[in-house]
Amino acid sequence: MTSFQLTRTLDEHAADSALRSDVSEGLGHTPKVLPPKWFYDARGSELFEEITRLPEYYPTRAEREILLERAGEIAAVSGARTLVELGSGSSEKTRHLIEAMPALDMYVPVDVSESALRGAADTLLAEHPGLRVHALLADFTRALRLPDSPGPRLVVFLGGTIGNLLPPERAVFLASVRAMLSPGDALLMGTDLVKEESVLVAAYDDASGVTAEFNKNVLAVVNRELDADFHTADFEHVALWNREQEWIEMRLRARSELVVKVRALDLVVPFAEGEEILTEVSAKFRQEGVRKELAAAGLELTQWWTDTGGRFALSLSVAEGPLG
Repeated sequence: MTSFQLTRTLDEHAADSALRSDVSEGLGHTPKVLPPKWFYDARGSELFEEITRLPEYYPTRAEREILLERAGEIAAVSGARTLVELGSGSSEKTRHLIEAMPALDMYVPVDVSESALRGAADTLLAEHPGLRVHALLADFTRALRLPDSPGPRLVVFLGGTIGNLLPPERAVFLASVRAMLSPGDALLMGTDLVKEESVLVAAYDDASGVTAEFNKNVLAVVNRELDADFHTADFEHVALWNREQEWIEMRLRARSELVVKVRALDLVVPFAEGEEILTEVSAKFRQEGVRKELAAAGLELTQWWTDTGGRFALSLSVAEGPLG
């Protein structure tokens, strides 16, 4: 007997309102900023899948290696009967965990794409008769109310996506995750690790130019959704390693002085030659830093697994005693 349920916490206009707000504030800011979540329309998602197969882009392969090697151990240590995945997408990587969890009762994927949630659920329910799937159409950066489900719970946040949040945002996010958990529940989190600058920059500036196209796709999204007149050829893809902050910055740099109109917002945006839009920060981590950030949120780091190359880590942290 299979079971699927979908709970919507986003209304149909939420994405449009968020995009309008982000573009209006971000392009009016100094320096200019556009959040990385707007890369991911259908074309952007295709491009990112292509990026994950590039020789320069190691994080996806490294994380998959750990999951394949450690799924049984993760299942045993967590004892999870409910698996919650934040930003679940196609749920591809999570299948390795689900297959290692014969006692799993419920899977709770959380994503902003209803089509992705339904597609992943169809596949998983066909493979795992008896599994209950309760999908949440929601923004995981906001406080979530999880469905009633048996414990212990394991919340997974994969892909190194935590690195796209700035330190204050990470603190808020981790606190919100801790608020979902009961003592003994756990968080499994993927973090890309600090390494040689040349390796890091190449992962975000591949020789074939796929990441450049992906970066510029945010402009195509703004053009289509907000009737803007960005010309992608007017902007150069830039990937830089910020040594002080230990993160990669992806930017779009204006090749010349120009003016862009965003008609849906009645917005005129001037660019000086060389002026940049910051489109993504991707922080890289060290074990002790991860431990401290988790501890500040009331989570105790208990397990730390890396791939054989030491490039990427999965950490398991357990919710400590009752909150507050």
